[in-house]
Amino acid sequence: MIANARMYSVAPAIGDAWKRLFERIGERAGLRLDFIDYPAPAPLSDLWARQDMAAVFMCGLPYSLAKSQPEILVAPVPSPTGFDGKPQYWTDFVVRADSPYAALPDTFGRRLALTVRDSQSGYIAPLRLLKIYGGQQPLFDRVIEPRITPVGAITAVIDRLAEVAPVDAYAFQLLKKFRPELTSQIRVIARTDTRPIPFLAASPPRRESLASAFLTAHQDPSLAAIMSDLLLTRFVEPDASSYAALPGEYQATLDFWRSHPLATDIHQALIP
Repeated sequence: MIANARMYSVAPAIGDAWKRLFERIGERAGLRLDFIDYPAPAPLSDLWARQDMAAVFMCGLPYSLAKSQPEILVAPVPSPTGFDGKPQYWTDFVVRADSPYAALPDTFGRRLALTVRDSQSGYIAPLRLLKIYGGQQPLFDRVIEPRITPVGAITAVIDRLAEVAPVDAYAFQLLKKFRPELTSQIRVIARTDTRPIPFLAASPPRRESLASAFLTAHQDPSLAAIMSDLLLTRFVEPDASSYAALPGEYQATLDFWRSHPLATDIHQALIP
C-alpha cells in the first residue's frame, strides 16, 4: 500500500520529513507503507485514482467532485498562527517583496499565475475571491501557463512572469521554514476565506490501525521533532460533510467567470 505527500512536499527536506513520519506511523500501525515519489508535472488525478492508497494527500475539491470517492483517513492540523487548531487552510495572494502593490486591486491589468483547474487553493479559491471585483472589463492582462505547484506559483512571481499568484497557506508556511531564501522575496497582499484542508486519502477499506496511529501521533515523543518540523499540531478525523459545499462553489465560480472576463488573454488550460 502506498503513501504520498506530494501536495506538501514542497522542498526536498520536507519530503524527507514526511517520509520519516509515514514510515514511523506505519510501524506503529503494524503496516508496511511504500512511500512513493510522484513529482510534478505528473497529474495528481492519476495518483488519486489508484486502488492501493493507504495514506495519500488529496485536495478536497477533486474529492468532492469524484463519482467514486476514496476514504478519508485523517487530516492535518497545522500549528502556525491562523489555523486555530483546526483542519483548515486558505489561499494567500503573493507578490514580489519589492513590488509597488499593496492590495489585490493594485495588480489588476497585470499578469496572474494559477496552478491547475482542479486545485482548490491554486484555482477555485482565488477565482472565487476575485468575483467581487468582476465586471464587464477584464481584471488582468493575462493568465499565464499553469504553474502546477505552490513553488511554481511563487517562482512565477519571483521571476517576473506574473505579478501575483495564489499559494496554499500551509505550503507557504512550510516554505517559510525550509526555503526562506524563496519566501523572503515575496509578501502577502490578500487571503481567501478558510476551507477544509487537504486530507490523507485511502482506497477502501480504510485501515483503522493506520488511522489510529495518525490520530495519536502527537502523543508519541519519538515523533515530536518530525511533527514540529512539519508544523503539525496533530491529525484529526475531519467531518466529510465539510467538503460538501465545494462542488457548488466550484460551479458557481466557473459560471461567473464564463460570463465575465477574467483576463484579456488566458492560457488554454486555465480557461474557466
